[in-house]
Amino acid sequence: MAKQFTTQEALDYHALGRPGKIEVVPTKSHCCQKDLSLAYSPGVADPCMEIHRNKEDVYKYTAKGNLVAVISDGTAVLGLGDIGPLASKPVMEGKGLLFKIFSDIDVFDIEVDTTDIDKFVETCKLISPTFGGINLEDIKAPECFEIEERLKKELDIPVMHDDQHGTAIISGAALINAAEIVGKKMSDLKIIVNGAGAAAISCSRLYVSLGAKQENVIMLDSKGVISKKRNDLNKYKKEFAVETDLQTLEEAVKDADVFIGLSKGNILSKDMVKSMAFDPIIFAMANPNPEISYEDAIEARKSLIMATGRSDYPNQVNNVLGFPFIFRGAMDVMATCINEEMKLAAAYALADLARQPVPEEVNIAYNVKNLTFGREYIIPKPFDPRLITHISMAVAKAAMESGVAKKPIENWETYQEQLSRRLGKKSAFIRNMKSRARNNPRRVVFAEADKYKILKAAEIVYNDGIATPILLGDIDRIKALIKEYSLEINGDIEIIDPRSPEESERRKEFAAHYSEKRKRRGENYQTTKDRMRHRNYFGPMMVERGYADAMISGLTTPYPETIRPALEIIGKKKGSKIVSGMYIMVTDKGPVFFADTTINMNPDVDSLVEITLQTAEKVGLYNVIPKIALLSYSNFGSTKGRVPEMVREAVKKLHNDYPDLIVDGEMQANFAMNNELMKEFFPFSKLIDQDVNVLIFPYLSAGNIAYKLVQEMSHNEAIGPVLNGLRKSVHILQMGSSVQEIVNMVTIAVIDAQYNED
Repeated sequence: MAKQFTTQEALDYHALGRPGKIEVVPTKSHCCQKDLSLAYSPGVADPCMEIHRNKEDVYKYTAKGNLVAVISDGTAVLGLGDIGPLASKPVMEGKGLLFKIFSDIDVFDIEVDTTDIDKFVETCKLISPTFGGINLEDIKAPECFEIEERLKKELDIPVMHDDQHGTAIISGAALINAAEIVGKKMSDLKIIVNGAGAAAISCSRLYVSLGAKQENVIMLDSKGVISKKRNDLNKYKKEFAVETDLQTLEEAVKDADVFIGLSKGNILSKDMVKSMAFDPIIFAMANPNPEISYEDAIEARKSLIMATGRSDYPNQVNNVLGFPFIFRGAMDVMATCINEEMKLAAAYALADLARQPVPEEVNIAYNVKNLTFGREYIIPKPFDPRLITHISMAVAKAAMESGVAKKPIENWETYQEQLSRRLGKKSAFIRNMKSRARNNPRRVVFAEADKYKILKAAEIVYNDGIATPILLGDIDRIKALIKEYSLEINGDIEIIDPRSPEESERRKEFAAHYSEKRKRRGENYQTTKDRMRHRNYFGPMMVERGYADAMISGLTTPYPETIRPALEIIGKKKGSKIVSGMYIMVTDKGPVFFADTTINMNPDVDSLVEITLQTAEKVGLYNVIPKIALLSYSNFGSTKGRVPEMVREAVKKLHNDYPDLIVDGEMQANFAMNNELMKEFFPFSKLIDQDVNVLIFPYLSAGNIAYKLVQEMSHNEAIGPVLNGLRKSVHILQMGSSVQEIVNMVTIAVIDAQYNED
């Protein structure tokens, strides 16, 4: 799999804007002197004294119960080795980010500058009052075993070394399902474990707990099979020493049912795979290169079940399937530890989830039609939204049943709802859009390709498989920018200068077509030839004539100048009387769609109806059920005036002609967005118990002002303007758009192109 980003992109991701990947955000109001007095002195004294009287109240009055320490000494960082605590910090911050986005757990990353076990343990003990849990990370073996063992004995909060147990739990779940698929009992499996570090030993222990026989587990280190004949073994390796004459991997793997790779790449040959038992199971988990490539393994034994640590092959053993949800469940019941029962519960829950029907949003996110339990789907995907409820609840139950929960769950339905609400929908929407684009990428014209932002966005969408860029502009200038910024834009990407002699024939073709379309609008062939030298005419014409599928422009040109050629050349969809503009505000609760924000200044009743229908159609295209409020300064006839009466009439038409559409109005924005308020005052509304996600504004200035205010005053991401009602996919950027905004618009353009008329 080709690298999908450059080294500079990785560095920029961490460095640009606010350095790093995490921050501390206040959770309470702090806008006035009273707030500050409550937050600190003198108001803070009251919870302090409550905690002094009852130390368990610290979970009630502070963030301790949702705060995990990710602690490392930097001695075993990813595949980088012993690079020290400072160099490990980006990894620890990354772990914090994963905790937050997958389970809404806050993290302080702590890098400890010592390799002395006693000092490290003492440090963890001294700072433990701050935290509700400790995630040990990237600590080399065998020190990691002792550190974890001591901390689990001496602390009364959950402690887990994820490098050990995360891999064990995920691969254990995969092994449960793989064994079931091939019809073999866990107790009968002959298991070869290549590697003898922390993960290998923890995996082997868990497999035994899952039913494997220890005498059937053969472990190898760099010197070969770990047998009782060897005298160079530490106490952890001795645990898995067996009576055997086998010495090499080639000897050990013969007739084996399972190969577990936790070592290094390319050490398992095709011949070795061929020597394994029928229906072999191979978990080649070395990163970035597995012990055997997926292609070689399948070529050797088509009947095998294979898992790797990589996302570009089926059955990824990814620790993010485990640790966020294990800690979530453990901390929600105030568990005093993470014990064996809780780890086993997580493994069985993961295995069970893979056997259940997969939600469509997961299929969409991973570019597949229908994930089904089988050889290529033995463990869930990381972005499955059910993980947080399924795994966390299983872990919480196990903690309660094993007697280590200090705060048992009383209502499981309520707890499940709480867990579901922790998952924000912001990233899911964008992620799903990009996955749909990748499923069928289209050719997109970038009309302003002599600008760095445009080229950077083109590089990203090309390398991410979202679109095939076509770059318009001065060829020498574009190539110079590519070289200056070391952009990975190769020769496969077409660069076109509409003014060049090489494009003279295409300009003639475009001019002839345009003049025919506009002959009764004062345009003739001679005048249009010159227009085709301009990118904002040449680009839409490429889409119109089938040389491209979509176009993006407007980064440096005023909106009217950019949209006019698109409207003239592309025109409206069949049956459409207008074109309308929409913005997508990507919020934590999901996307909210604003229309019309860019095109129709003062719509009449019929235009409002069409704007609503166009928006609903587009929202449905994004696999979102539109729930629509038509806004005004009046609520259901409470105020007279031209605007509320117009909106009221539009709603009446929508109710009569489109009875299945979830829409109502006229109403004020606060009632639209607050269902409890709606229930109290207007219980007859069709929007009762509906989360409104489409806002239709009565005139352009209101919609435009609203989305800009929301964008600037919140952390919500805005995508737009999205044009609705055009016959083909052309979209106009905001002047000064960021690279990410351009990428998002290209994604939308590709999806539109997939569904627009030919």
